[in-house]
Amino acid sequence: MSKLWLTGGYPLSFLATSEEDSIAWRANFIRTYIERDMMQFTSRVSTELLTRLWTMLAHSQGTMLNASRLGTSLEVTSPTVSKHIEFLSDMLVVRKLNPYQANIGKRLVKTPKVYIRDTGLLHALLNLRSTSELLRHPVCGFSWEGFVVEQICEVIEGRATPLFYRTADEAEIDLVLEWHRTGSLWAIEIKRSMARAPTRGFYSSIDTLKPSRSFVVCMHQRAHLIEKDIEVLDLTEFLKIASTE
Repeated sequence: MSKLWLTGGYPLSFLATSEEDSIAWRANFIRTYIERDMMQFTSRVSTELLTRLWTMLAHSQGTMLNASRLGTSLEVTSPTVSKHIEFLSDMLVVRKLNPYQANIGKRLVKTPKVYIRDTGLLHALLNLRSTSELLRHPVCGFSWEGFVVEQICEVIEGRATPLFYRTADEAEIDLVLEWHRTGSLWAIEIKRSMARAPTRGFYSSIDTLKPSRSFVVCMHQRAHLIEKDIEVLDLTEFLKIASTE
């Protein structure tokens, strides 16, 4: 699991014989994907602009989209940024995770979060060549969150809608699954380890949404329960549960 997180899911990256070969393949993939493949679908965007935007999104992994700030840095309008992000989303390299919206008497965030979908490409964009470099980098937690989101989305595709929940006072759930068949909600906190307990905002969000099941999903964790019947388990075990829902 750790190697898949670092190198991403492209076979030639994951199966490379060394970290150097893996990062070199990914760097070349990013360059050729932007300069050749993407240009087959649009000729109205410069490769330099897409490269800069993709890199800026990597630095903002897992945060809420701020098209105005990105536009200022890129010297384009915020609608232009939004259009380009939609293009990257259509090309399946960026995921926009939409916020959960409901009439619950609280002011809810309405801005999506944005992730580079393949964490191998994310790490290449940030020039993170090894697990030790990744673990020391400020993006580490958001990188792991994006990795977990992608693994879960692959398992639930077509059966549940992935969302996140956040209020104006920053009560938050990293991932909310809205199951199509039953309409029930699952609340998921994503953590690399249980070195720190879930935040107070996660507990208060559970009290508000009253999901049918609540989880803390970690990298390596023996399954157990904590308060409010929250299930703590590792990603592999969670994927098994989600695949049978």
